[in-house]
Amino acid sequence: MRKYIFIGLGGFFGAILRSFIKNTNILNHNTLIPFDTLFINISGSFMLAFILTTVIKYLKIDENIQLGISTGFVGTYTTFSTLCKEMVALITNKFYYAAISYVIISLLIGFTAVYLGIFAANKFNSAMKKFQNKSDNEKNIQDIDDII
Repeated sequence: MRKYIFIGLGGFFGAILRSFIKNTNILNHNTLIPFDTLFINISGSFMLAFILTTVIKYLKIDENIQLGISTGFVGTYTTFSTLCKEMVALITNKFYYAAISYVIISLLIGFTAVYLGIFAANKFNSAMKKFQNKSDNEKNIQDIDDII
């Protein structure tokens, strides 16, 4: 039951963030390609890769919280169905080049965002381990001083 509560809470905040970005027209361009959805999906791809890589390799976070973040928050923040709906609208209006471009851009930049998210998380994990090792060494030195 706890996992559903975490997923629901994550979903609540992910939906609010998505709605905020979509409604504030942060990326207000007069083009056929919906850049707000593209931004949401690309940033969500990066977020999911970064968070899951960090959680799996470094942090020991409760599985229910992991589900709340990945399935709940990122799952509602991003959406494949909106991408498909917008693609169908482009095709229906005979904007074939824009539709094909939208899919290719989404996939290429999405894969790149995932790769960069994993890369950034690994760098973050390495830095955290070095920091943790440094802190442990300082504690050991302090312990030795207390003994002497």
